[in-house]
Amino acid sequence: MILQLQPAKLIKRYKRFLADITLNNGEETTIHCANTGAMKGCAEPDDTVWYSTSTNTKRKYPFSWEITQTQAEHFICVNTLRANQLVEEALNKGLISELANFTQLKREVKYGNENSRVDFLATYDHAPDTYIEVKSVTLLDSDHGYFPDAVTTRGQKHLRELMDMVEQGHRAVLFFAVLHSGINDVSVASHVDPTYASLLKEAHISGVEIIAYKASFSLNLGQLDLNLCEKIPFIER
Repeated sequence: MILQLQPAKLIKRYKRFLADITLNNGEETTIHCANTGAMKGCAEPDDTVWYSTSTNTKRKYPFSWEITQTQAEHFICVNTLRANQLVEEALNKGLISELANFTQLKREVKYGNENSRVDFLATYDHAPDTYIEVKSVTLLDSDHGYFPDAVTTRGQKHLRELMDMVEQGHRAVLFFAVLHSGINDVSVASHVDPTYASLLKEAHISGVEIIAYKASFSLNLGQLDLNLCEKIPFIER
């Protein structure tokens, strides 16, 4: 994935979807933030914000916050919309070996008993249908990556749905898209959401697979090449 970006300095994030930044010319402006999460460690004042610019003239805020470059020189993709795009791109290129050789890949398919939509449904000629839920991982704590960064009732629902798919004879995958350059392994954040952690343990035992892949960041003169290509371990702590 190639993104054309411009840098700015973060003043503050607020109202979940908005942030104030200082442009290179010293002008202050408001930027859109497509991230409803806590963004712990991803939005510190004076961090560098790399933003894209929309060509939609009807948008109130034409700038979109894509990447945080922290003062520790970590790169974090904070635009949660990118996670599914990166996973889809990697799947179609055959870069996720555990999910290769499907005959069809569908997005946002209705499934389960709790009115859910699975991120991807992969079908195979001679293997069970595979239900894939994607979660974006950006929380770095004590040199380890964690999910979630806040209590997630939606994520809890998805785990129950995936367990139901396994029970029905399908394959179910929880896919962690790690969008933080400083994260090299992933664990469930039991200190953040103990209910989610308990459900994840139950899901894993029941046969839900857990896969984690890390994004690579290559930034040159405002052009970012962002790819999901490196498998990293999921560790039960």
